[in-house]
Amino acid sequence: MSTRRLTTAQALVSFLARQYTERDGRRQRLISATWGIFGHGNVAGIGQALVETGAAAPGSVSARPAMPYLQGRNEQSMVHAAVGYARQSGRLSAHAVTTSIGPGATNLVTGAALATINHLPVLLLPGDIFATRPADPVLQQLEVPSAGDLSVNDCLRPVSRYFDRITRPEALVPAALQAMRTLADPAETGAVTLALPQDVQVEAYDWPEEFFAERIWHVRRPAPDAHELERAVRAVRTARRPLIVAGGGVHHSAAEETLAALAAATRIPVASTQSGKGSLRHDHPADVGGIGHTGTATADELARTADLIIGIGTRYSDFTTASATLFSNPAVRFLNLNITGFDAHKLAALPLVADARTALEALTEALNQRNYRVDPAYETEYTDAKERWEQRVDTAFAADDPAARPTQAQVLGLLDTLVDDDILINAAGSLPGDLHQLWRTRSRSQYHVEYGYSCMGYEIPAAIGVQLAAPGRPVWALVGDGTYLMNPTEIVTAVQENLPVKVVVLQNHGYASIGGLSESVGAERFGTAYRQRAADGSFTGPPLPVDLAANAGSLGMRVLRAKTVRDLREALTAARTSDRPTCVYVETETADTVSGPPPAQAWWDVPVAETATRPSAVKAREDYDRQVAARRRHL
Repeated sequence: MSTRRLTTAQALVSFLARQYTERDGRRQRLISATWGIFGHGNVAGIGQALVETGAAAPGSVSARPAMPYLQGRNEQSMVHAAVGYARQSGRLSAHAVTTSIGPGATNLVTGAALATINHLPVLLLPGDIFATRPADPVLQQLEVPSAGDLSVNDCLRPVSRYFDRITRPEALVPAALQAMRTLADPAETGAVTLALPQDVQVEAYDWPEEFFAERIWHVRRPAPDAHELERAVRAVRTARRPLIVAGGGVHHSAAEETLAALAAATRIPVASTQSGKGSLRHDHPADVGGIGHTGTATADELARTADLIIGIGTRYSDFTTASATLFSNPAVRFLNLNITGFDAHKLAALPLVADARTALEALTEALNQRNYRVDPAYETEYTDAKERWEQRVDTAFAADDPAARPTQAQVLGLLDTLVDDDILINAAGSLPGDLHQLWRTRSRSQYHVEYGYSCMGYEIPAAIGVQLAAPGRPVWALVGDGTYLMNPTEIVTAVQENLPVKVVVLQNHGYASIGGLSESVGAERFGTAYRQRAADGSFTGPPLPVDLAANAGSLGMRVLRAKTVRDLREALTAARTSDRPTCVYVETETADTVSGPPPAQAWWDVPVAETATRPSAVKAREDYDRQVAARRRHL
């Protein structure tokens, strides 16, 4: 048997450079680049291997498979960037992330949780303590007196879809194959962790040449079971008020056109979750907008009266179901089309376990054969309601006074007039709600709101990953001041790689979203404003003298400041055509005022203090008890 003598790290990098995915006849690199911050736990292993095997710049063409390297500034941010890349790549291509041991490894946990919750592939390669234990403890090692085989990397177990610790070189072979299988599996994918003890990384081994052969991982499209399909068809045909809830699985399966064909043929209205928004263009007649706590009045009223909910690629988070209060028709039943049986069976649904596009094609064909179409009166009802909602969007977007300071909704309205196939990225704060209610999506990949983990600090690094996957398309990271302060360091990476991401910083002097929530639950906006301490010790003094625009400029961005609607329109226009990383800084309404869009159209369960002396909390509990009485279990 022919062998090649390499270190474990060299073998891993060489192996990764020869892994591919294939779906619908299209082949691409499974691991197209590696992010890395180096320390004593990986510099002599993975770091040296990247040099040895020929690290290349992203997008470069090499005569032999090389591993492009990207230099990050924060380990969590590197995972966010990798996740943004994977989502924009349709989960068919991913990035690896390597760190040292200790804090470098534990900084991966938040990003790993985000990836796994959102079913997005990322390969994590944290350094680990010595497998041979020549010195115990080593620098940054956590000692567990009751378990000598634990390290801080075990924090990654619950947030990884696959985890292995490579304690011997030869153990890499089965572990690497399992890692690739998991990353390429549309039902299982998420964060995959291979913990690499620093001594094992540099240990040499005679590897079989077959380990380095090109491997193509076929991303399957499982077809629906005939019995489940027939039951699904019967359920749809007997429904009088069906409603489709499109989730992220529509995008992951590239099923947007198939869904549009089903909606056009049957006239079933389509609402969307945060992950599913953009499954239909905003101007498709059947699109009724976002659903749930941050949804539109049109979609939520349809959900309340629907007798059949057809969930496609959704996991039914509490925002989607309005904490189990939204689907209130006593006769409502569920039909769930999902590639995972776990999600397909939620809410006691009829399951249709299959790839979204494959199953939608089969369902559309079967319904067309039976000439199924919803009652024209139902179609008229939701199209008229949609038109009324669009008028409310126009009102929220309107910015008639060019000299006024813009509201947050008006910022979105100005962007709405400028963008074409641009990509908008957001994750946390009050913006996800405004975007879900108001944004008019134009393409399948324009709306990129990470709301499975809703992680503050995701947007800027994710924009870098998205820009790497979509060169030539304008990419916007929309952030409030709270989110910006969480994680701005990857701006330096955007500058280093000359990626023309556009960062819009909306300065509202605090946590606007949580401030509103705090007020609604009787906590009186405590700790949510960015202000000086007043004489009584509260944070009610003047706004902090913080200049985030200057900070972005100091990190290398071009900065455009906007004080008025007129300024903002000019700044956004200039940023869109900029060929370098650009920040648009605008001060919007403060944390003490609303952003301008319609209020929430459905409830969200945030428990309120059962006993309290302050009137605000007592009233909030009364409201909570009234709302929670409407919650039900769908059995």
